[in-house]
Amino acid sequence: MFERFTKDARAVVLGAIGHAERLDAEAVEEQHLLLALLDREASRASFALTSLGLGGRRESVERALAEARRRGGLSRADTDALSGLGIDVSAIVSRVEEAHGEGALESTQGNGKNGGNDGGRGRGWWSGFTGGRRPFGRGARDVLTESLRMAVAQQDRHIGDEHLLLALAARPGVPSEVLADHGVTYTALRRVLYGGGEAKAG
Repeated sequence: MFERFTKDARAVVLGAIGHAERLDAEAVEEQHLLLALLDREASRASFALTSLGLGGRRESVERALAEARRRGGLSRADTDALSGLGIDVSAIVSRVEEAHGEGALESTQGNGKNGGNDGGRGRGWWSGFTGGRRPFGRGARDVLTESLRMAVAQQDRHIGDEHLLLALAARPGVPSEVLADHGVTYTALRRVLYGGGEAKAG
């Protein structure tokens, strides 16, 4: 399926592999795809992100992603749910870091929810992107697969970086939460990319 990816979409996937390597992650995860999308210029996704006010706010996104990694990959929704059960994630993080050093809960394999290295070792059609460098975690694989659904739903013949961005925004988890915190929701992206009374990405 990767032959259906545009040059921009391929650049995002390759960029995500680079971010995973830079962060010494064992697998490419959703957060790496988001960072790679922020690297793009003059693409449909970069137009949409800039239109929604995310341009120039990369440091804020990186801080939010780093904070989530520090919590072991838990989203705020996850921590709120645990809080409802009487579990204070902040207190746990503080105690663990006090005993084992800052960032002790950061996982190099993903957070379990995204799968890290499952029994399939991240292999499949998406492995054509990695050249054996890094496997894709379950969450990243799901985003790639969902991007195909996004393209088909719009009757687009190719999968562009905008479809990757839409897929990230549509899936629950840390990347969509961080995007929403910065004013980039799935609904807003669809409006900017496909119309609905406002300028469309070209």
